[in-house]
Amino acid sequence: MDNIARILFIDDDPGSRESLTLLLELEGYQVEAVAVGEDAIELLSRKSYDVVITDLFLPGVSGIDILKYVKEHSLPCNVILITGNATAETAVKAMKEGAFDYITKPLNFEELKVLVTKAVEKTRLVAENLYLRQQLRGKYKFDNIIGNSPAIQQVFSRMEKILHTDSTVLILGASGTGKELVARAIHFNGSRKEKPFIPINCGAIPGELLESELFGHIRGSFTGAVADKPGKFELANHGTIFLDEIGTMPLHLQMKLLRVLQEQEIERVGSTHPTKLDVRVISATNTDLEEKVRLGEFREDLYYRLNVIPIPLPPLQKRREDIPLLAKHFLRKICMDMHRPLLDLTLDAIRALESYEWPGNVREMENAIERAVALTDSNVIDLQDLPPQIGNVSQENGHLPTLHIPDEGLNMAETVAYIEQTLIKQAMDKSSNVKARAANLLKINRTTLVEKIKRYGMN
Repeated sequence: MDNIARILFIDDDPGSRESLTLLLELEGYQVEAVAVGEDAIELLSRKSYDVVITDLFLPGVSGIDILKYVKEHSLPCNVILITGNATAETAVKAMKEGAFDYITKPLNFEELKVLVTKAVEKTRLVAENLYLRQQLRGKYKFDNIIGNSPAIQQVFSRMEKILHTDSTVLILGASGTGKELVARAIHFNGSRKEKPFIPINCGAIPGELLESELFGHIRGSFTGAVADKPGKFELANHGTIFLDEIGTMPLHLQMKLLRVLQEQEIERVGSTHPTKLDVRVISATNTDLEEKVRLGEFREDLYYRLNVIPIPLPPLQKRREDIPLLAKHFLRKICMDMHRPLLDLTLDAIRALESYEWPGNVREMENAIERAVALTDSNVIDLQDLPPQIGNVSQENGHLPTLHIPDEGLNMAETVAYIEQTLIKQAMDKSSNVKARAANLLKINRTTLVEKIKRYGMN
């Protein structure tokens, strides 16, 4: 955004127009001045300004008309009205129409300067908030959840169906599968996207503090409660609250949460006055809540309240065909974050990533790629750049990939060629690059080995 604030000034008095334009330019503003409202409307239709300063009484299109145009077209600027005979009625009308403020003639330039400064600050703040909100929505678009596998496509399908509902959602999945990313995508692509998204990890807060964090408290309700404090539910009003690791919530709080879901109201700790709320609840767990219900560790009635729309997230080992896509996505993102040229992954590195079991799921993969980018001095990520437990998978498997045929099939010729190259490389390593010995290890004659090495361009 340009740091020089732009001002549009409308006044039919030539002397006032010229003098005020000069004074504002001396303050560092870029000013365009016109005499009539029609010209101002034409400029506003094709240019952007931080502040509009207009005389209230103009021939033809009035200052109020200009103000209405700005508001009706949601233009990102604030309007200051100038009037020669201010009355309470004039002021009320101006403010009702959405004027930032008004000032009376004869103008006090110091007073106007203060108003302009505040108006510019407000315009810039609103524009910055809008930009950040757009960035946030972009960050949590569906296409930022990477994958083409049938398992992840089922997740997309269910998410799309519930975006514009207020149904309670329960996201099920192991640690690192992206439960919060899915929750944010549902919120920021749904009808509540302009309202707050408030996450809270129920497992990270001691039970005795969790009640206050969720529902708030009033002053004096317990030792240390020196002032009233709203809880996460109140902060999420008209938006979404995300209750992560819901399975860790103590039983006594489960009862209170059940009441919140049923009545759509909360009571702060120490208060007897309920507060009505409109909050969508999305929760997540990496534990088997049905088993917890069976063991008496989780309320059955709460489980059914939370599990209106279940979204199970598959572990990475159940969607191996997505691994190359995810790896390249993280590689591109991390290279950009580290201001490095875009690196590439060798075929061996990709096969190792595909063969690894990924107990930490997508989060573990992102960390592994970040480590590789940070430590490599090469322009590619190879086996030796990956964490040992991943890079050694190929060696443990004899450098052969674990093959998984995706639903769309695979290129058998390429796969067989890759296996041949892998075996030739291993045989050459074992034989210290003596071709006759390598051919003997592979049970083929030396001529065949030499032909294959030439065909594959192996040095």
